[in-house]
Amino acid sequence: MDTVFGWKVDHQIRSSDGLRKIVPSPSHWVSGKVTDRIDPLAERFIAAASLAFISSCRSDGILDMTPRGDPAGFVHVLEDRLLAIPDRPGNKRMDTFENLFSNPNVGLIFIIPGHRDTLRVSGKGAIVQDAELGQRLAVNGRPAQLVLLVRVERVLCHCSKAFIRGKVWEAEDWNDGSDVPSLAEMMVAHGAMTEPLEEVEAGVAEDRETRLY
Repeated sequence: MDTVFGWKVDHQIRSSDGLRKIVPSPSHWVSGKVTDRIDPLAERFIAAASLAFISSCRSDGILDMTPRGDPAGFVHVLEDRLLAIPDRPGNKRMDTFENLFSNPNVGLIFIIPGHRDTLRVSGKGAIVQDAELGQRLAVNGRPAQLVLLVRVERVLCHCSKAFIRGKVWEAEDWNDGSDVPSLAEMMVAHGAMTEPLEEVEAGVAEDRETRLY
């Protein structure tokens, strides 16, 4: 019996050897699917993606994950090892960008609504301000004020099992949301805010309606 983070378990796996005693090494179909650049196939996938999640690492080692969404193809492939991702108006926390100052490593997963396969990209990130790039990444006539450039180091496709198991695109299996806390509810609770919930709800709704771009 082991105790992990205060929780008793039968056994903690502490090494790669221990892990591989349970899960054998992958076949060459899986282990060999990694490349170091955006080839034409990956570029076609990115062109169809309207959602991406970006992971980054804080200076204290804690990881962050944040979504980015726009019309399909919002992430531009500038070169086979260089991506441009527009920044849009948000909550001004800038967690991802702040993290890059101490650790430039980023990970991306691209998602196409209705499509179960995903694409994973990792590399180094840098924040730039560039008029020409900002205009290329404009939506509704509004250019991107800041752009995240990603120097690509690793690219691999990811199978659809998670989306199948989670029934992500099967609307009939979706939670109706009635028991899910709203953003405003969590803001008030987690931030110990003194403003009435109704006021925060209204502010969140206005921000959603007027500050997309």
